[in-house]
Amino acid sequence: MNASTPPPWYRQFWPWFLLGLLLSSMLVSTGFAIIATRSFDGMVVQEDYYEHGKAINTRLAKDERARALGLAATLAIDSVTGDVVLDLSGEARPERLVLALIFPTQDDRDAQVVLTHRRDGRYVGQLETRLRHRWYLTLTPEASADWRLRGEITLPSDAAVALTPGGSEAP
Repeated sequence: MNASTPPPWYRQFWPWFLLGLLLSSMLVSTGFAIIATRSFDGMVVQEDYYEHGKAINTRLAKDERARALGLAATLAIDSVTGDVVLDLSGEARPERLVLALIFPTQDDRDAQVVLTHRRDGRYVGQLETRLRHRWYLTLTPEASADWRLRGEITLPSDAAVALTPGGSEAP
């Protein structure tokens, strides 16, 4: 081969480098497209948006009802045993309460605990599994869900959490 004659294109570095970039970007984008089409995003509302919007007014009315009753609660979750203790103050004393623990990003991890009234506004219940990470809390009466209290907790935590009407800005 003569020094003035360049080697053929397939023996040079730059064509293969550019083709490698093109092929790698195509592989990565194809992988992302497959993941996007096969996985379900639980955060997206897939039913009727109008009905979902009307339900927001119902939730706000529940917060207002809890405010009118003067309700507030203090929640403690034992990270070792899973015992849930809630002290409710205000004008309502239902026999049972439902504590919904809502995971921010994966709705299949949501949990519920039924709390039974013991005495003087103290309710107790038991978590079935140990929970970790951040959770949104919603407290409602079991029989009629005409009010609700909300809050937020990061588990495991031995600190008590306040639940208030309209507490955290999540569900």
